[in-house]
Amino acid sequence: MAKVSINLSTGALQQEEIIVGIDLGTTNSLVAYIHPESRQPIAINDQGRGTIVPSVVHFPADGAAPLVGTDAKDYLETDPERTIYSVKRLLGKSYRDLGNHAGELGYKVIDDDSEGLVKIRVEDRFYSPIELSSEILKELRARAEHALKTPVNKAVITVPAYFNDSQRQATRDAGRLAGLEVLRIVNEPTAAALAYGIGLNPEEEKTVAVYDLGGGTFDISILSLHQGIFEVLSTNGDTYLGGDDFDRAIVNHWVHRHELQQAVADSPQLKQRLRLLAEQAKRYLSDNDLFGAQLDQANNLTLNRTEFDELIRPLVERTIDSCRRALHDAKLTADKLDAVLLVGGSTRVPLVYDSVSAFFGQPANASLNPDEVVALGAAIQADILAGNRRDILLLDVTPLTLGIETMGGLMDPIIPRNSKIPTKAGRQYTTSVDGQVNMKISVFQGERDLVKENRKLAEFDLRGIPAMPAGLPKIDVNFILNADGILKVEAIELRSGTQQSVEIKPQYGLTDEQVEQMLMDSLTHAKDDVAARMVIEARTAAEQMLYQVDRFVQNNGQHLTEEEITQTRQKAEALRGTLISGDKDLIYRAVDDLEELTRPFAERVMQISIKQAMSGKKII
Repeated sequence: MAKVSINLSTGALQQEEIIVGIDLGTTNSLVAYIHPESRQPIAINDQGRGTIVPSVVHFPADGAAPLVGTDAKDYLETDPERTIYSVKRLLGKSYRDLGNHAGELGYKVIDDDSEGLVKIRVEDRFYSPIELSSEILKELRARAEHALKTPVNKAVITVPAYFNDSQRQATRDAGRLAGLEVLRIVNEPTAAALAYGIGLNPEEEKTVAVYDLGGGTFDISILSLHQGIFEVLSTNGDTYLGGDDFDRAIVNHWVHRHELQQAVADSPQLKQRLRLLAEQAKRYLSDNDLFGAQLDQANNLTLNRTEFDELIRPLVERTIDSCRRALHDAKLTADKLDAVLLVGGSTRVPLVYDSVSAFFGQPANASLNPDEVVALGAAIQADILAGNRRDILLLDVTPLTLGIETMGGLMDPIIPRNSKIPTKAGRQYTTSVDGQVNMKISVFQGERDLVKENRKLAEFDLRGIPAMPAGLPKIDVNFILNADGILKVEAIELRSGTQQSVEIKPQYGLTDEQVEQMLMDSLTHAKDDVAARMVIEARTAAEQMLYQVDRFVQNNGQHLTEEEITQTRQKAEALRGTLISGDKDLIYRAVDDLEELTRPFAERVMQISIKQAMSGKKII
């Protein structure tokens, strides 16, 4: 007997499971779906709270469940150490990737002086960007389920075109942890183009620019559409430029005009009020010529459109410089573009619209709500995946994730499930032990975090790696999946050119029922899998830290006092004692404590090293 569902929100018969489209943004996030009767994409506005969910997570001091969205945003000024924002910037990144930006955040990011992925510390708990992103996705999922009165288990999630494989996989993992099967990761500019109706006709051939200026980031992408396939010709932008910077320019203008420097320094509440008034002024001046507001009895704040334009002109020019570079990289001139599409709430500013239109030599298309356009496009992509748009051809995809085993028995995904084939993807690895000359490459298929829960496809050894200290060899592992579903895995040590490869048929006799069961298991055990993975990752980080500290003391003991060496060994032993605990937060606290203790020693030894190198000597 066939199952027929009724959507209680619309009263319509629902033949298929709803697949939502999600825009997981740096500043704001949205969820959209295709209305079953109108067949048009709609951003979900649950209980009239608005379509936009601020991408902010707050952890209450009493240990209650985290707050997400508007409720959490209120704590950005009053409780910054417990309120996490802009987590999208941290996805798939190590502390070294963040550089100086780590110090600009209001919350603490753990520095374990490694290439490991960042962790955010909230008192004695440690969270990964994947966990935090999953909290935002859980809120979006809950809103969708409440508004549509039906379970939501599948989604298409968008990411910036410049996101690398690690960042895309982190986004996929966050979705899975939120209880969502992520059917496809889609580039944001591609989703925007779909929302504007570009790409829905398979015969269409177009080249378009997507100008995306949000609250915290700016991206420009040049897309080519040919035979129903979007290709990103070039992308450029600034991950620290957006509408927030417009607000800051207004605040600085008012502070200097009214000599409020000391008052702002003394009062976080005044600083917050100024920021909110600046945001209000920016919005008001999009449709009016003069803004005025009473800050206090002594100060009446005003700003006219001309002043506003002059304040933000240098920022807008920076976006135009990025557009110029993107066109150059795509080897195109502006007159070759068929359309310029606007995305992001900050494109409502008239100077932005005028500058973009002037640069590209044609009126920019701003006919859709710039806040919603990416989520709407994701919903259209979801509708295509659901098979509801028969006129659009979908290329064949791989049914299950393909990856290799890494330290601790973890599965490191190389080609995620639902990737279009043919495709090629790879990662770079290194050795974990000094003098290691062989590396075992074990290939697995499946969705679980531990390889023992997945299906082993093949195994081979990369032999003849030059004997070097741990971390120095560079080993590229590439997966090449052809149109027939045949997988070739090759490993190459870049310094020596040593290489080995194996050919595999990835389906490996799996039936549709087995594939479906593996997918169900991955969702059912998502929380346990992620918890197990995080404990293993914590132990691996701890073991690497212990190895580095032991070598440091052994090589540079002459520059340390006896007390410093004793303290270091005590902290190292305390860290070793946590390894069997199975408590990732306990392990990371011990890692953090050891790192905090040894950082001054390392800096001092570095200074000695520089001085001795300058005098013709050097230390190890």
